[in-house]
Amino acid sequence: MIQLDEKKLAKLSTTNEMLDKEYGKRGTSSRDAFDEKSMAWYFGEILRDRRQALKLTQKQLAQKIGKEQSYIARVEKGETDIQMSSFFRIAQALGIEFVPKFVNV
Repeated sequence: MIQLDEKKLAKLSTTNEMLDKEYGKRGTSSRDAFDEKSMAWYFGEILRDRRQALKLTQKQLAQKIGKEQSYIARVEKGETDIQMSSFFRIAQALGIEFVPKFVNV
């Protein structure tokens, strides 16, 4: 079994420390912009992976929901601020059910 060097581990940065250094602390405009962009990319990945698993083209998906193929491409790349209603429409067309959970923060 490999032994980990505790001193080396203690010197490693956490993900949040690296993000703080690169984009600023949570609540700053630069960090908020990064968080928004990363979430858009993440949800785009989920939708793209599902579309590909169903062997649908972007054009076929767009036709199912009444949008243009270019819109689906922007959503999948995280390049557009997708409205919640459009997100749910795309998800439904892909057979994905999202159940929102609202929590106090």
